[in-house]
Amino acid sequence: MKISIGITRFTAAILLLGATVIGNQAIAADAICYNCPPEWADWGTQLQAIAKDTGIIVPQDNKNSGQSLAQLVAEKNNPVADVVYYGVTFGIQAAKSDVITSYKPAVWDEIPAGLKDPQGKWVALHSGTMGLMINVDALGGLPVPKSWNDLLKPEYKGMVGYLDPSSAFVGYVGAVAINQAQGGTLNDFTPAINYFKKLAKNAPIVPKQTAYARVLSGEIPILLDYDFNAYRAKYKDHANVAFVIPQEGSITVPYVISLVKNAPHADNGKKVIDYVLSDRGQAIWANAYLRPVRTSTLSAEAKTHFLPDSEYDRTSTVDYQQMADAQKSFSARYLSEVQ
Repeated sequence: MKISIGITRFTAAILLLGATVIGNQAIAADAICYNCPPEWADWGTQLQAIAKDTGIIVPQDNKNSGQSLAQLVAEKNNPVADVVYYGVTFGIQAAKSDVITSYKPAVWDEIPAGLKDPQGKWVALHSGTMGLMINVDALGGLPVPKSWNDLLKPEYKGMVGYLDPSSAFVGYVGAVAINQAQGGTLNDFTPAINYFKKLAKNAPIVPKQTAYARVLSGEIPILLDYDFNAYRAKYKDHANVAFVIPQEGSITVPYVISLVKNAPHADNGKKVIDYVLSDRGQAIWANAYLRPVRTSTLSAEAKTHFLPDSEYDRTSTVDYQQMADAQKSFSARYLSEVQ
């Protein structure tokens, strides 16, 4: 949220807290969350609910996971953010970089062991399954692609988009999913590199940040993205959007949140983490078509918006620590061999 004249709450915040500067913009805030873009995972609704129910103002922030981690490292001696939301591999990297600190939220015991750092450095909020988010109207009568290999067909030239896998976590997840589907492993990304080389001949669109609006507008007819964004487009924005889990298979990964080390507003940061894991916060994720980490909060109605379980049978999880360890070497190969 940017400062605007006449908003008493923000004006008071400036007087009491001073303005924080993010991306050359003055922001009045009670807590700063890196990588909380309103169009992604419906953070817009979540931030509004946090403000309403706790009184804590958290501005929107459009960084991606990689940009957020880089910023935390750059600001290590003078932190700006209080909490950070990112893909699990970036949470693992952030812990190694010593830019986040331990915090075990109120519902700690309800979160499965594999979905939280044992020391509390990061904890999952929800998960997403990688697949194809497709604006059917923008295909111009072409069939809806059903597989990763379909995207290599010449008829889809200029229609396929994926977020930069060397920077955005969702892009890296797409690379891992493709690599697994093409017979690769977390120790061998050659199949994914070869795939992206082939896809490069089809003139893909490769943005660095969330491209949800560009799919709805038809600018990017096919985007490698998560199920929850496609479901949101279909059920909330009423777009003619389909979600496809490719026939070769895909993966599911968690998104996590951390308390920043030496956060300027640590107490508020802790309250934000508690809120997004509370019954109310988890219900917001579920209503945004995400699978909440506390699955007991997923209503029967929310479940009806997902593809059948038989479709999800083609998905799998991976060793997230190994996935994190492989990320830098994959990014280096992608930058040198594909871009």
